[in-house]
Amino acid sequence: MDRKDILKRALILAVPIMIQNGISNAVGLVDHIMVGSLGTEAMTAVSIITQLLFVFMLALFGGMSGPGIYTAQFYGQGNVEGVRASVRMKTIIGMVITSVGIVILLISEDGLIGLYLHGESEQIDSTLMLANAKEYLHIMLLGLPAMAVTQVYCSTLRETGDSVKPMAAGIVSVITDVVFNYLLIYGSMGFPKLGVTGAAIATVIARYLEMTVLIVWTFIRRNKHLFVKGLWRTLKVPGEIGSKIVIKTIPIFFNEFLWAAGLAALTQCYSTRGLEVVAGINISNVLCNLFNVVFVALGYAVGILAGQSLGAGEFERAKKESRVLTVFSGLACAVLSVALIALSGVFPQLYDTTGEVRELASSFIVMTALFFPVQGVLNSVYFTLRSGGKTLVTFIFDSVFTMAITLPLALLLCFATDLPILELYIIIQSVDIVKIIIGAVMIRKGVWINNLTEDEPLMSEGS
Repeated sequence: MDRKDILKRALILAVPIMIQNGISNAVGLVDHIMVGSLGTEAMTAVSIITQLLFVFMLALFGGMSGPGIYTAQFYGQGNVEGVRASVRMKTIIGMVITSVGIVILLISEDGLIGLYLHGESEQIDSTLMLANAKEYLHIMLLGLPAMAVTQVYCSTLRETGDSVKPMAAGIVSVITDVVFNYLLIYGSMGFPKLGVTGAAIATVIARYLEMTVLIVWTFIRRNKHLFVKGLWRTLKVPGEIGSKIVIKTIPIFFNEFLWAAGLAALTQCYSTRGLEVVAGINISNVLCNLFNVVFVALGYAVGILAGQSLGAGEFERAKKESRVLTVFSGLACAVLSVALIALSGVFPQLYDTTGEVRELASSFIVMTALFFPVQGVLNSVYFTLRSGGKTLVTFIFDSVFTMAITLPLALLLCFATDLPILELYIIIQSVDIVKIIIGAVMIRKGVWINNLTEDEPLMSEGS
């Protein structure tokens, strides 16, 4: 298989994911601007809750990624019953994570939100910010079960080679979201003017619609997606397969959870430099998230293609796929960096906020753009290491590194020095270069090469 064939297969998977996530993030950007028109307090409150829910979403993603590794390899092997078992495990794990997440967020809401409210500002009301954040959170929690079910279906369809249906369902969802945001935030066309509450309600409606579209569409095409047949007759998973999946899932769950928690903690560290810094970072993140869908989708494609090749026992093919897509991801992100820098002075002007916040946002966008190629390569390295099921290796590589090196360095610089926020931010971002070097060595040594399904019995399609 030559480079063109690899890129073609990867883009068939990645482009629909890019479109889905790109539209979703674009709508998120529009939503953020709509909420931003209500004032800095409302905008920052929503961003703080988004940061907390990001930890939940990554925990959910991590919990389902362990079974997902098996899904891709079982599919590559042609083991339909194995795919069903992995999907059932995803469902069980999703139910547990969702229940625990809702309880934690409800019990600890004041403390978690308060972590981001540091310093005093004559122009920003922290009390109003807290009230808006709690109001937004309570409604968003209603959408978490739908998010879990959607993740089960989306991830499984992608891991079995179909990323078009998740894309289409996502497009329906984001159109619904933006329409109801307009209606409910501003009270248009006879709807009540609900502000931040309206933004949350719109998102919850959109999530349940996306879930419904995915379930119905997948069921209708069950002759193509054979794993759906008999899938929900039981949630029982064969003990041997279930225990293997759990063993692989635990490290990757804690990896995603701790990595997301580490990012939230980094933002909290930055918040010690003032409420304006939090607002500036939030504006920057909204734009940068619109662009990072490219390397996220390419990383996902690396994991799926390499996983399927490993499941089929084609190790050299998996190695080549990883090399080609890692280089391509880095180059694509270099192009995106130029576009981000070009927008850095324009985008913050869309917000009804202070001049200081706009200036900070512009600087954060530029600095994030400079490290985009680093993030592109790093993401592909991570998914390559994970594709073979070496989840303990990825746990050490990713979250342990974040918790043992990146976060302590940030805490030291934030609390023990008077270093300005921009210099502090760029030092922390630079640490990821070290991770790339470590990951490249691990990939070169082949520690990730592993076929998880070679000892599993091959089931018939009608089983």
